[in-house]
Amino acid sequence: MQTANILNQVIEVSKQAGDFIRQERKAFDPDRIEYKGLNDMVSYVDKTAEETIVKGLSKILPEAGFITEEKTTTKIGERYNWIIDPLDGTTNFIHGVPAFSVSIALKEYDELIAGVVYEINLDECFYAWKDAPAYLNGKEISVSKNNTVGTSLLATGFPYYDFTKQAAYIELFTELMRTSHGLRRLGSAAVDLVYTACGRFDAFYEYNLNAWDVAAGIVIVKQAGGEVVNFKGGSEVLDTRELLATNGKITGEMLQVVQKYFK
Repeated sequence: MQTANILNQVIEVSKQAGDFIRQERKAFDPDRIEYKGLNDMVSYVDKTAEETIVKGLSKILPEAGFITEEKTTTKIGERYNWIIDPLDGTTNFIHGVPAFSVSIALKEYDELIAGVVYEINLDECFYAWKDAPAYLNGKEISVSKNNTVGTSLLATGFPYYDFTKQAAYIELFTELMRTSHGLRRLGSAAVDLVYTACGRFDAFYEYNLNAWDVAAGIVIVKQAGGEVVNFKGGSEVLDTRELLATNGKITGEMLQVVQKYFK
């Protein structure tokens, strides 16, 4: 497999979808919103972007299958599967808040091996392949060097339909708000992860995430020198749907705080 060539093609597919999303935002009609569940919105933009991505990726690796948010295809591959979020940050997009992205990851059997996150508004493309550096628009990136939570800027996300852990989550938020440089909530987990990868954030945590929200970002964080674990400190995050991504220097301290509220 010619990894560099494949990654370049995936970047082009992500930008093609991003260009479509950018153009549609200019004249988006809120009346065309659909609801998949409580506060779980989708539009023709998500679906059309996903169809564009699936079509483009099918030409790159014809044997690969797909795990997609909008279920525009049901093809599953034996060895390779793409994990796609065509528009991570749909709520931001609908309301005109400029923080949303295209997220594409490649999984070989059970291992994530490549990730591309294209943040559309700033025209920033983050990407990485297993055992290689992570990049932003062609420039190598790395995680921050902060070694304490007290000197860190953190990011998180809030659940929009499963509120069973809301009380504990607010308590965790309150403690970290008091003991760090601050917390940010952008509304796109993919963007939160790549901002951690390039050192803008020192850590990002959230629960109740789907694979397509985080798969690409996980690869990029790891290849930028960071760590990604679940709230118990284990390496499995896609199935547990709990994620803590850090610069690798504050993982232990972050876990100590998180585990006070998430046993």
